[in-house]
Amino acid sequence: MKSNNKTQTVLADKSISEKIEKISNGLVGRIGAAAQDLSTGLTVSINGDEPFVMASTYKVAIAVTIFRQVDEGKLKLTDLVDCPSEKMVPGPNPLVTYLFHPGVKLSIANLLEPMITDSDNSATDFLLEVAGGPQVVTDMLRSIGITDFRVDRYVSEILRDFYGLEEKAYLPYTLKAYAKDPTLLTRQGDRNLKFEQEDPRDHTTPNAMLQLLLAIDNGTALSEKSREVLLGMMSRTTTGFHRLRGLLPKGTPVADKTGTIGGVANDVGFITLPDGRRIAIAVYTKSSTTSEADREKAIAEVTRSIYDFFYLQS
Repeated sequence: MKSNNKTQTVLADKSISEKIEKISNGLVGRIGAAAQDLSTGLTVSINGDEPFVMASTYKVAIAVTIFRQVDEGKLKLTDLVDCPSEKMVPGPNPLVTYLFHPGVKLSIANLLEPMITDSDNSATDFLLEVAGGPQVVTDMLRSIGITDFRVDRYVSEILRDFYGLEEKAYLPYTLKAYAKDPTLLTRQGDRNLKFEQEDPRDHTTPNAMLQLLLAIDNGTALSEKSREVLLGMMSRTTTGFHRLRGLLPKGTPVADKTGTIGGVANDVGFITLPDGRRIAIAVYTKSSTTSEADREKAIAEVTRSIYDFFYLQS
């Protein structure tokens, strides 16, 4: 169900924001969230203008860029893309797990699906190249009025910089790097404050990500057909079941995209209330010394509080 895009944004009383931020104390270092009832425009924001590392939530912006190019006739979902094995990116994702031999070509649609549903890093880099690179994605965001949101690097470059590698984190290189330094894998869950706080690249604010979600929903960003395909993919997400979905009533429809790197855990997307109203929501964390389980619990607790708040407004 598409929302009425004529609703006026109205900020909720700050008491709900204070309550939500209190919930996350001890579970994350810092939390940011923004959510809107798509029927009424009522909005909740907690540290909404503060920048956060996006991690894989930036794949939503990449997907929107691809779909816009499809809407413009520049691409087709059936177009085939070379997926060279030497440019596969590590991660427990379908491409690098099952399709690592040379000679793979996949359609754009068959790359979009694992990029969103499984957060496939290889599919992301192949699609980002098809789109024209990170700057094209940032330019797309600016074209629809979103400013506090920037896409700067391929995943292979983000992982290179996070781990302090000498080359892009393509699979052949990372296998050699891991053989030399087996601690690389154990560092995957460690926070990296320099990466989070001193490098402004590939950051957004919760409010800016909410703007993108609203643009997807209301037709500003995509045609209705592309919107439905993207939301269908987001509804099939296989990652982060303990985040947005974690404490919601069983069977609650959710369409989302997660992001994880170091001490960062994020989740963004759409939630449907029992009465059919829908919520767009973005929850970000950073600077955490806690476990991923605690960070996921914080996201789940915050999401449930926002869910209950909006539900009680009916």
